[in-house]
Amino acid sequence: MEKIASFTINHLKLEPGVYVSRVDADPATGGVVTTFDLRMTAPNREPVIDTAAVHTIEHLGATYLRNQADWADRVLYFGPMGCRTGFYLLLFGEYQPSDIADLVRGMYRFIAAFEGEVPGAAPRDCGNWHDSDLPMARWWAKRYLDNTLADLDEQHTVYPA
Repeated sequence: MEKIASFTINHLKLEPGVYVSRVDADPATGGVVTTFDLRMTAPNREPVIDTAAVHTIEHLGATYLRNQADWADRVLYFGPMGCRTGFYLLLFGEYQPSDIADLVRGMYRFIAAFEGEVPGAAPRDCGNWHDSDLPMARWWAKRYLDNTLADLDEQHTVYPA
């Protein structure tokens, strides 16, 4: 079997950033889908994000993205990586990190400042509603904003060799 694309990235050199993971034609619509790797931690060198914080970031991020008038119809998916070092954002259309920098910054600002009930964190709305940690989600979002998103440059947008 061939390695899938995400397993060909050198995770020993990968740093937090916003990367284009792939650009594919959607077989159902013929349109283009861009998959972004929103890498929040350095794989294998920094702690991974705990599942409760990941779950909270997922709920808040998806809510934010689907409520952005200019982007809502282009959002296909936002969700965590299995390794818990970041998230995937899939958008209809072809984009570069610079195209979505403001959107991603806005999303993480929203998460970092969020107070109150986490959207969808109720038994009726979520299959694991009690696995949530808003304070840690806010901490991770602020860390990503301050350390990575504040000044996205080529080092943080092009996968290392």
